[in-house]
Amino acid sequence: MPELPEVETVMRGMAPAMEGDVIARVQVNRPDLRWPLPTNMQARLQGQKVIALRRRAKYILCDLDGGESLLIHLGMSGRVLISGDPLGRFVHDHPAAEKHDHIIIEMKNGTRITYNDPRRFGAMDLIAQEGQDEHPLLAKIGPEPLGNDFDAQHLINRFQGRATPMKSALLDQKNVAGLGNIYVCEALFRAGIHPARKAGNVSATRLDDLVRHIRDVLRDAIEAGGSSLKDFRQADGKLGYFQHSFDVYDREAQPCRNAGCGADIARVTQSGRSTFYCPNCQR
Repeated sequence: MPELPEVETVMRGMAPAMEGDVIARVQVNRPDLRWPLPTNMQARLQGQKVIALRRRAKYILCDLDGGESLLIHLGMSGRVLISGDPLGRFVHDHPAAEKHDHIIIEMKNGTRITYNDPRRFGAMDLIAQEGQDEHPLLAKIGPEPLGNDFDAQHLINRFQGRATPMKSALLDQKNVAGLGNIYVCEALFRAGIHPARKAGNVSATRLDDLVRHIRDVLRDAIEAGGSSLKDFRQADGKLGYFQHSFDVYDREAQPCRNAGCGADIARVTQSGRSTFYCPNCQR
């Protein structure tokens, strides 16, 4: 599933082609994705001016001048592809329709935004901008890891007295927004924290260091366009490149990249997910 850097990358690709322009036409090719699509979705989107695009955790929010926001979740295999962009950053010619093109949005400026999702694990909804933070999908999400509200004190407060493994604690969206398996593994490695260590037993100093590494990993990944392991593509169709910089993720039995370590990367299963770490560098 795309994590924060991938969703941020897609949102940044969509924004220049959509912000400030009007949705001219919407084609809805099926009634549902993971859940039913919003009632009268086509009519509610057409003619709306796009005020701004933003990201909240792993959701893209497209704010419209009519007071609603289009919420997009990419799920496991959802892709947003842009064509015909008048700014010249994408391929000008619109591609031929594909089997799993479920939602097609055409902007007045000639841009086409196509949502393609073979597995249909993604989702879209139209939600009111007023009181949006109380929406069931958004209400219980923790602070953004790149925002000012995320710091060591926040983690101290959330983790105090908890026996939850650090890996699981960081994947909990109530503690911090948008982190997933890849970037938690990478951040814990950079911080030298074992993924199975109890969250309540990590010192304030180490949590402060962890916050810095989480931010650095996410920024590095965003700069690289995210990680392309299976389905992920940027909005212009290109692959992300951060997978070439993994220190531990998907590197089981390969040597640790820390100078002088000598250990091989290990893999364990935590809550049904693979965790990659260095048994020598992470304590």
